[in-house]
Amino acid sequence: MKSCLVVDDSRVIRKVACRILESLEFEAVEAPDGTTALAACRARMPDVILLDWSMPDMGGLEFMRNLRRESGGERPLIVFCTIENDCEEISDALASGAAEYLMKPFDRESIREKFAQVGLV
Repeated sequence: MKSCLVVDDSRVIRKVACRILESLEFEAVEAPDGTTALAACRARMPDVILLDWSMPDMGGLEFMRNLRRESGGERPLIVFCTIENDCEEISDALASGAAEYLMKPFDRESIREKFAQVGLV
């Protein structure tokens, strides 16, 4: 079973995402911030990370850059989640190593579609 780390400062978003991912047969793990997410990755590197753009202690872009410097950190596919439709932010995320991006609010179909685009489902 593939694993997905859901990183978002919103507990509600994490819970909704985890339910959707579990319905798509992913093992879902939650992290409320970038620091906790890095620790989770060090303990067990996930196959994919659903990553919030804007978080208080470490933004998604900073997390991704830190992750890519970790041993095995180049492996997980990263799908950014954002409420912003700023082309520059999306370009920065993709240029920094994100595989795809997803606009909030999302649903099961939008996650399945994005994951299919990067070969996860």
